[in-house]
Amino acid sequence: MKEKHEMTEEIQERLALGRERLAQIPEEAKDILKGEALPDGRKLSSFADYFVKTAEIIRLFLEEYDFATGGGQEDASLEELAERNERLYADVLPEHYGKSYANPRFAVAALGKEFGQMLSFLAAEERSLIAFAYERDVESMTIRLELFLEIYQMFVCAKEEEDGLPDPAQVKETLYWFASDYSETMLEKNMRATFDWKEDFALRIIMESDLSDLRYLYRFGEYISENELRMARYLNSLPEEKIALMADTYTEGYRIGFAVTGKDITKKKSVNIRYFLGFERVVRRAVENFRKIGLESVIYRAPQSILEGRKLGKNGYYGAIANKQFEYDHEYDQALFYDKRYVNHRLENYRGALESVKELAAVHGGPAVIEGFGETPFEPENKEENLRLSEEQQKLAVTFQSKAGALMNEYVKGEERSFTIIAFPVPEIGENFEEIFDGVLKLNTLDYRLYQGIQQKLIDALDQAQYVRIRGMGKNRTDLRVALHQLKDPEKETNFENCVADVNIPVGEVFTSPVLKGTNVKLHVTEVYLNGLKYLDLEIDFKDGMISDYTCTNFDDPAESRKFVRENVLFHHDTLPMGEFAIGTNTTAYVFAARYGIGDKLPVLIAEKMGPHFAVGDTCYSHEEELVTCNQDGKRLIAKENEVSALRREDPGKAYFNCHTDITIPYDELGELAAVCPDGTEIPIIEKGRFVLPGCEELNRAFEE
Repeated sequence: MKEKHEMTEEIQERLALGRERLAQIPEEAKDILKGEALPDGRKLSSFADYFVKTAEIIRLFLEEYDFATGGGQEDASLEELAERNERLYADVLPEHYGKSYANPRFAVAALGKEFGQMLSFLAAEERSLIAFAYERDVESMTIRLELFLEIYQMFVCAKEEEDGLPDPAQVKETLYWFASDYSETMLEKNMRATFDWKEDFALRIIMESDLSDLRYLYRFGEYISENELRMARYLNSLPEEKIALMADTYTEGYRIGFAVTGKDITKKKSVNIRYFLGFERVVRRAVENFRKIGLESVIYRAPQSILEGRKLGKNGYYGAIANKQFEYDHEYDQALFYDKRYVNHRLENYRGALESVKELAAVHGGPAVIEGFGETPFEPENKEENLRLSEEQQKLAVTFQSKAGALMNEYVKGEERSFTIIAFPVPEIGENFEEIFDGVLKLNTLDYRLYQGIQQKLIDALDQAQYVRIRGMGKNRTDLRVALHQLKDPEKETNFENCVADVNIPVGEVFTSPVLKGTNVKLHVTEVYLNGLKYLDLEIDFKDGMISDYTCTNFDDPAESRKFVRENVLFHHDTLPMGEFAIGTNTTAYVFAARYGIGDKLPVLIAEKMGPHFAVGDTCYSHEEELVTCNQDGKRLIAKENEVSALRREDPGKAYFNCHTDITIPYDELGELAAVCPDGTEIPIIEKGRFVLPGCEELNRAFEE
């Protein structure tokens, strides 16, 4: 395959020199970094061990680059490729992670807190070389190799000149300037990958490979587990008609998303496909479908480097996650260098990067996402050794997120873009994988017309209400009052959108942006899976629509549980508004999940259709408030903003939070949902987990089958 980035003579020389120096470390480090124990009990030999082992791992990544560029993948057997792939990720696999320097706990125990955290960060960052090696991004490989060598040399010089360790502040400063100096370069590369369909590393693998030969999976440079192999084998076994049905549902949902919102898709030239490896046969068909409607597919890798925004939740294409605890441990590594100067510098670079691709950004239509689900729910371990953002850094992160979101909206206008998202199970979901997969395919292709009519009856009732009352039952302690907008002309206006199956597949739900004032009390779910993380007894209290308190029971220490929710639900904000209230109507999905015992493994995309749900963060109409949206009956949706998003007219920085997390109350935890009219009259909608509103009886049939 051709190289993504041409190697200049300078880069070639720097890489060659770096590799030569790297080869010297195993012998040199053992010879130089030795001596008596340090005053605090640490041993210099521990640092020698770190540099020797990390150098060997980097050498392995560089050898993989040689293997890939030399055409080794073409001749290697499937078994050999699997063995090579396993070696690349061995260091962070759960069975080895306890003694890996990429594990902050192990690194801190061996090297002390300051050096342990910094050097564990370095070990984690060097792992991005795998992706860069396969993409032939030699510059990105070289700068990370040079960083490792620079840090190593600091330890060598300190031992030779002072018979000790370097100043931790100097090491930290070196890491800071690495992040700062290469911010511009990495952001420009990322923006190019985001919008330029000529950046086609993954696309060429998908479109040019013999997908019946599973060796192609190892050409991406991602970790390949049995999930990816089984998924590819399963899709290869399906008739073309079924592949077409999956791809057509997905791409047609994207097209309809533009049509129903009155957006002109003909102005767009690209779409971003995000998916999980193993699904290439469907993706290939989707690429062809998108081309027929004038869209080229942009397919980029989920970030691997902290400079790219590496996260546990993957955004792009991705293989198996070798170890979710490793990803979680390093989610906030930017704490090492995150200060006001860095944030301002990165924002400048962010605008510059967007400006460099402004023509491509202007014709980008938005993402089309294929989401995988079914892995064992991840319950992370919170480690005191992990880097975490300070309160000041959290504020800076919120500031950056807000300003970066606003910048992106300047170049990819919200009122002109759309999206679609669909989900399928992975083999890890259980022994009945093929049955479950077939069942999910049926869910994704349910007759939207049936739901459209039923949902309109729900909307007709809800539009009479001043507020909605929701109460849990059994162990569920939910007690909520959700305030609604006042309709000035009920004949022509509505509060709720009748959502069937376009951008959010499968059907169905009705949803609105609540009025914040008067939206009060408690949301509680006994168990929920959000953004790859499992929460136990998640509680969120609201006062006038804003989060006033929150907790869960994931950890014995309540403070750790609060921190967990703040980091992963509130995304470091002090508070968030209730951005959405919705009623999911897909009882078929609910019963299906219960039948196979997979309720805790479902993605939000499906789970939100299985009961009332509430989103914290932005509304569903973020940056699109001025667009006219009508339901199928012609009524115009007026509930497109709340008191916070209305601030966009005065101070856009205060109007948006750039996050939106749906939390669903399952039917079996729902005691009551009633529309309460201004005169106090109540319209019961759901009682004891069943729909009681006349005209909605069909939704209960799934419970009876």
